[in-house]
Amino acid sequence: MPERIYIFDTTLRDGEQAAGTRLGSAAKLEIATQLTRLGVDVIEAGYPNSSPEDFNAVKLISEKVKGPVICALSRAVAEDIDACAKALEKAERPRIHTGIGVSDIHISGKFQHHRYGITLAEKKQRIIEMAVKAVSRARRYVDDVEFFAEDAARADRNYLCKVLEAVISAGATVVNVPDTTGFSTPDEFGALIWTVRHRVPNIRKATISVHCHNDLGMAVANTLAAVKNGAQQIEGTITGIGERAGNAALEQVVMALRTRKDYFGADCRIKSDEFYRTSRTVAKHLKVLIPSNKPVIGDNAFAHSSGIHVDGFLKQRETYEIMDPANVGFPASRVVLTARTGRHGLRHRLEQLGYNFRPEQVEQIYRRFLSVADKRQEVTDRDLASIVKSYS
Repeated sequence: MPERIYIFDTTLRDGEQAAGTRLGSAAKLEIATQLTRLGVDVIEAGYPNSSPEDFNAVKLISEKVKGPVICALSRAVAEDIDACAKALEKAERPRIHTGIGVSDIHISGKFQHHRYGITLAEKKQRIIEMAVKAVSRARRYVDDVEFFAEDAARADRNYLCKVLEAVISAGATVVNVPDTTGFSTPDEFGALIWTVRHRVPNIRKATISVHCHNDLGMAVANTLAAVKNGAQQIEGTITGIGERAGNAALEQVVMALRTRKDYFGADCRIKSDEFYRTSRTVAKHLKVLIPSNKPVIGDNAFAHSSGIHVDGFLKQRETYEIMDPANVGFPASRVVLTARTGRHGLRHRLEQLGYNFRPEQVEQIYRRFLSVADKRQEVTDRDLASIVKSYS
């Protein structure tokens, strides 16, 4: 049996951090309801202590949405953790997600005040104490506590392992190893997860999670490398939306696991035929456009135009499609008529429209079709009707 991978969706928290976006409580509830249909294991509903609206959204989702774990984010700060606990009071399966920066860059940059220590070594010891204290406080409220080691990809490996060992001992049930700045490469990030698995003595007491950003365009590849090296939970957003260049796109990660199960040996419980509807729901509320060439859910993901591709696709779909569009909820594959489409594609569309022409007529129509196609990005069915009018 393939290894079970847990899917942690952070569209409502990290996804909403994309510049120029904002979600109210009602919109968050609608998206959370759709994410439940999709079958995600965890919904990170928001950051309750960031604003009254976010607190209310987490509270509403906790009350109304049943099935997935409902998670709330906090810093390693008592007030944040207390706010999470209060917002999650009615959740069927609550989780508090708390954490702190662990790279030298984050520690020296964000914890400059002398109360955290004078030297970097002193500050790093103080960070461990703060992390343990945060996890211990969260465990007073809930049994399920996730700890994020912010900027883990740029952290000293020995120190990262020391932090993770300490928070697991304090009660963390999930440890999140993020590539916060999208700095890592797949080989490096896979090796990091391997290191965590083999060098944190009590790692078997916690689930290893990964949270990859897309600054260099490698969030999905890094996430998959982590799975290959033992990550058990993956975090991402629908369409990959999020802070700066975004997060790992969950639809791409899931379909990579499904399509290449032979390579990854892992799967999840996502109902992938809900991806199309989920992506459109998210795009509507966040007021963003889905690029037509977006893998898995873009309008052109199952569109064929080139004559060679169209001919092969029409003879056998798998020639040029590695996924069935129905498996991601896509309406259908389609042939887009352009000057490159070729005779087979044109004849196929004519037959779909109910026309039945002799071969010599199709050749004449094809020549007229090319004269139109050279002037247009796409030849529509209305254009075709006008072209074949004299032959009907």
